[in-house]
Amino acid sequence: MSPTSPAAGPRPESRYADADGVRFHYVEAGTGPDTLFLHGGGPGCTGWSDFGPVVPLFAADRRCVVPDLLQYGRSEKCRITGPMWDFHAAKTVALLDELEMPRADIVCNSWGGTIALCLAATYPERVRSLVITGSMPVFYGPLAPLPENGHRGRNARDVYYGGEGPTREKMRALITRLEWYDGARLPDETVELRWRQSLDPGERALAARSDSPRGDWQDLTAELGRVEAPTLFLWGREDAFLTPDYPMMLARMVPRGSLHVMDHVSHHLQEERPGAYHAVVDGFLRAIDHP
Repeated sequence: MSPTSPAAGPRPESRYADADGVRFHYVEAGTGPDTLFLHGGGPGCTGWSDFGPVVPLFAADRRCVVPDLLQYGRSEKCRITGPMWDFHAAKTVALLDELEMPRADIVCNSWGGTIALCLAATYPERVRSLVITGSMPVFYGPLAPLPENGHRGRNARDVYYGGEGPTREKMRALITRLEWYDGARLPDETVELRWRQSLDPGERALAARSDSPRGDWQDLTAELGRVEAPTLFLWGREDAFLTPDYPMMLARMVPRGSLHVMDHVSHHLQEERPGAYHAVVDGFLRAIDHP
C-alpha cells in the first residue's frame, strides 16, 4: 500500500487585507524573497488546503504569503463582472500593494496560475518569476480537443454541488478522480479540510447561481506573448485535465517559458509529492539569477 502524503499542518494565524474595495484572507510564514502562492479553483480549495504541505519547506528561506482567492475560503465572496482574469489580476496587484510586495515570485496551481499569467502580462514589473501547474489560459490544445471541451472542472463542480449536495464521499471521489494520481496517498485530513470548506454558505450560493458570478470567460492567447518573467510550467504527467502536450505549447507561447513534467502525479502535485515539488521549484527560483 502506498504511504500517505503529508497533510497540511495547522494553519498559521489568519490575517486580512482590504485591497481596492475587496477583502482578502491570507496567511504568512517565513522571511526572505517575497513569494505569493495562488491556489486552484476546485470545490473547497483555499490557499492553505492547496499549499499547506509545501509552504513550510519554502518558508525556510522565503517570505510566503498565501491568500484565499476572491470567492474562496475566508476571502470576500464578491460578484465578479467583466473579463474574469483581468478582474482577479487587478485585485491581486492591489493585494501586493497592501502587503508591500513590489515584486514577487508567484507559485500557482490551476485557477491561480491563469490569474498569475494575466497579472504578469498586464503588470510585468510586479513579477520576478512564475511557476504554473495545471492552468488553462487558452481554450485549445496542440494535439487533441481538451477533455470535455475544457469544461471538465466546471462539470465536476456542478456534480459535486448537485444532487444531495456536498458530502465527504463526493469530495474524496472528486479529488481521487481529477486531482491526485494515487488516491491511496490522499490523507483523510485533506478530504476533511476541503469538504468542510465546501459547505461555506457563500461558496454554495455561488455554485447555485446561473448568472456567471465568476465573470466572463477570457482566453489569454494574446497576453501570453507579453509575459516577460521566467516561467516554469510544472506539470503532472497524469494530469486529468490537460496532458503534457498542452503546457509544452504554453512554454513556447511564453517568451521565457520552460517545462518540467513530474511522474506519478496528476493535478495537485504540490500536495501529492511536496518534497519533489519543492526541490524542482526551489532549483528553478535559485537559477533565475544565473541564466
